[in-house]
Amino acid sequence: MIGARLDHWLYRGGAASRTGGAGDAMRILPTPQGPVRALDSGGHGPVLLFAPDGPCVIEHYAALVAALRTDFRVVVFDLPGFGMSAPTAGYAHRLEQGAAVILGVLDALSIARATLCFSCVNGFYAMAAAAKAPARVERLILAQTPGVAAMQAWTARMIPRPLRVPGLGQAINFFSRRKLARIWYRTALPKGADTGLFDAPAQATLDHGGCFCLAGVVQGMAPTPVDHPLLQPRDVPVTLLWGGADFSHKYTDPDSLLPHLPQARILRFDAIGHFPDLEQPDTYAAVVREALHGTTS
Repeated sequence: MIGARLDHWLYRGGAASRTGGAGDAMRILPTPQGPVRALDSGGHGPVLLFAPDGPCVIEHYAALVAALRTDFRVVVFDLPGFGMSAPTAGYAHRLEQGAAVILGVLDALSIARATLCFSCVNGFYAMAAAAKAPARVERLILAQTPGVAAMQAWTARMIPRPLRVPGLGQAINFFSRRKLARIWYRTALPKGADTGLFDAPAQATLDHGGCFCLAGVVQGMAPTPVDHPLLQPRDVPVTLLWGGADFSHKYTDPDSLLPHLPQARILRFDAIGHFPDLEQPDTYAAVVREALHGTTS
């Protein structure tokens, strides 16, 4: 737990102590793993729950929320250790902890049932929440979430070894967080994309005490066994969006998710990178509407 304690100390006083932006729609929510910052669009439609894939933050979701809020209640929250949600000393980004945060957000907002729209490693937390509380999850809509074995291979290929060392990784991550964010967007977005559109909100958040605990989540999920029972929620419908222009996943097979979720419908988009929900919000919104309502508009 040295890594978790160090991240807590490094980011102390940073986040979840102030909401920042978006007026009354932004709030701090209690969860079993500590407070998190969330944006709630309100409304009475079906609930869509998002967690940004760091270094992305809630502010990146403005266009997508606007595209969806006419038909849905949209909730976006920063997981502990990302955006403006500081991690507690005991939060080690374990599978069970991430699931507890998701269910805690639903509890805090008195939401009985929601569709979980999560991406990359956060998709595993969504899968675990669906396995723990299937009655509360309408559907999973995932993006860039492969199988655990494929994700572990991705980690070995893409994450520098020092970041995988508890304590050392957290220190390097903290003092390099701005540089790491810039490098990540250049790697994950399609060739020729304007990375500044993504990097600017991330850097602004970091400037105001925001978190980017990349080392923590890498270390926390590393020991997850490929046959973990919380990664097999077989009774929930699943859609996986896969961006083919994501260089970081050049050698990752999206079908690697199927041993966990054989019911998954996989949609491939050759021109999209690592962030299908943010790069093309209208396309993503159409997928959501088709999945939940059978319509695209």
